[in-house]
Amino acid sequence: MRPFDMSLVQRGARLRRSPFFEAQQRCGPRGYTVYNHMLFPINFDDFEAEYRHLLEHVTLWDVAVERCLEIDGPDGLRFAQLLTPRNLSACQVGQAKYVLICAPDGGILNDPVMTRMGENRFWFALASSDVLFYARGLAAHAGLNVTIRETEAWPLQIQGPKSRDVVRDLFGPGILDLRYYFFREATVDGIPVLVTRAGWTSEVGYEVYLLDATRGGELWDRILQVGAPYNIRPTGPSDIRRIEGGIFNWGADMTYENNPFEMGLNRLVDFDLPGHCVAMEALRRIRERGVARRIAGVEIDGAPFPALNFTKWPAYHRGEHVGKVTSAIYSPRLGRNIGYCWLPTELATPGTQVRVASEWGERTATTVPMPFVDPGKRIPVS
Repeated sequence: MRPFDMSLVQRGARLRRSPFFEAQQRCGPRGYTVYNHMLFPINFDDFEAEYRHLLEHVTLWDVAVERCLEIDGPDGLRFAQLLTPRNLSACQVGQAKYVLICAPDGGILNDPVMTRMGENRFWFALASSDVLFYARGLAAHAGLNVTIRETEAWPLQIQGPKSRDVVRDLFGPGILDLRYYFFREATVDGIPVLVTRAGWTSEVGYEVYLLDATRGGELWDRILQVGAPYNIRPTGPSDIRRIEGGIFNWGADMTYENNPFEMGLNRLVDFDLPGHCVAMEALRRIRERGVARRIAGVEIDGAPFPALNFTKWPAYHRGEHVGKVTSAIYSPRLGRNIGYCWLPTELATPGTQVRVASEWGERTATTVPMPFVDPGKRIPVS
C-alpha cells in the first residue's frame, strides 16, 4: 500500500503527530482530520468494510488524539469534582467512568472517560476541545492545591470480538479478568502501558495507553504482529457502529450550548454530591423548569446515504423549521439510514415524522428510541 500523501494537508509544527504516526504510514492511511490539534487517521479502507471488520474480527485504532487532562495534587479530588456533576467519590482507584464536564451555566464542555489513577489523581480523556484551558482558568480562581497538565499518555484501541484473543496474547491470560471500565498497568516487551476495558464502539474492546512516546512504533508493530492470527487491521473510528450504539460525538451532536437533560444523560448528574460542582446550581434550575428541546434517534427513508453527513441538516415539521440532524449514516446491519436529530421536546417522542434537507435530497425521518442496536449494552460488557 502507498502511504497517504501528506502534501494534501497543510502541515506545520502546530499540527502534532501521534507516536504511532510513522509506523501507521506502512499501513496505507487514506485520510486524516485534525482533532485536539493533532493529525487523526480516519480510515485505511472503505468505511463499510472497516465497520464489518470491527463486527467480525478485531481492529486497531490510533486514538492518541484523545489527549488526557491530568488533575493531580493534594486537592485533586475536590478540584476534579468541580468539573463534573457525576459523583467521583463513588469511583474506585483503578476504575473509569463516563462523565460530563459542565460549565457554570450547565452547558456540556466535554464528555470524557475519566480514570481515577489515585486518591487525588485523575485522567480525563478529552474529545476535541480546549478544556485544558478551561480547567487551568478555573484552577486560577479555585484556591486549591492542584497541578493541571496534558499527561504523557497515548491511547490505542483494540476493538472487536477477537480483541480478547489479542490482549491475552499480548499481556497473558490474567488480563481477561479485567472488569469493564477498569484499568491495569502492564508492559509489552518492556514498553510501559496502561490497559483499560473500554472503547468507542459498543463492541468488546480494550484501550492501551502508551506511557513512553519514544516507543510508539514498536508498540504499533507489536500489536499488529500478535493480532495477525486473528486478522487484525488498523482502521479509523467507526461512525456507523457508534451511531448504532447511541454514542454521541461532542462538537457534532452536542456542544457547550447543550445540557445533560437535553441529551438524555440525566444519569450522569448526581444531585447529592458530597463535594461541589460549579454547574450544580444551574443544573438544578434546568431540572426544575424542564427543557424545550431534546436530541432524538431517527430513521431516515430513501436510498442508503453514501457517507456520514458533512453538514448539519435542517429538519422541518408541517413546513416549519424545527431542528437539525447532527449525525446520519447508513447502517448495513439494520438496512436503513439512522442518525440523531435535535427537536422541540414535544416532537422528540417516538413516531414523530419530520422532513430533512439532506445532502442527497429531501427525506422523511421518523423518531425512534436509542440506541438502535443492543439497547441493554450487553455486547461491550460480555
